[in-house]
Amino acid sequence: MHPDPLRAAHLAIEGGADGITAHLREDRRHISDADISRLKNELTRPLNLEMATTKEMLQIALKHVPHACCLVPERREERTTEGGLDVIGSAKSLKPFIAKLRDAGIRVSLFIEPDLKTIEASASAGADIVELHTGRYCNLALDHDAAGVARETERHRKAARAAAEAGLEVHAGHGLTYNTVKAIAAIPEIVELNIGHFLIGEAIFGGLPMAVRRMRVLMDEARESLR
Repeated sequence: MHPDPLRAAHLAIEGGADGITAHLREDRRHISDADISRLKNELTRPLNLEMATTKEMLQIALKHVPHACCLVPERREERTTEGGLDVIGSAKSLKPFIAKLRDAGIRVSLFIEPDLKTIEASASAGADIVELHTGRYCNLALDHDAAGVARETERHRKAARAAAEAGLEVHAGHGLTYNTVKAIAAIPEIVELNIGHFLIGEAIFGGLPMAVRRMRVLMDEARESLR
């Protein structure tokens, strides 16, 4: 396949990526089943499988046993994952789904809005991790809404703190760029950022290792500011 996801993963790692996230959608628009096999078998870093909460995706995850699975809402008509998972409304079906993944030794992350009730429900559902959806924060930054950005940054700070206190590992992602990453990376409870589309776009201009390397520098600078 061209472009080759495995080759891209190796280049991202060369640039400083700590792990690779792959989204195997139901319509296979991003990657194929064969790509998951190759990534799982040949990567030198952990593989995070981003997936919908369907029987088919559960079977695929249990077959390949990635390091982690991030459960996301998925609609065929959307370009990418928009909005967080309805953990509160889906608690009854999520609990056994999460349990099956965890029983196989897979860490389970829920992609959620930075909402305190949703965080509480995520912990109750048995998740290991929550990934905070940074889409609204990034959209406000694109609109140059300084007040809105400040409010949303504080919302993420409170959510990250609450998640950590609930015993959840905290990740974040969606829409982050060179201009928006530092405020999120500087939240001490957030230990991982998942950034994809922006880096692939930047790779057109200078290559993927360079794009990842620059992002890594900005993230590291934000973490240094906490010391």
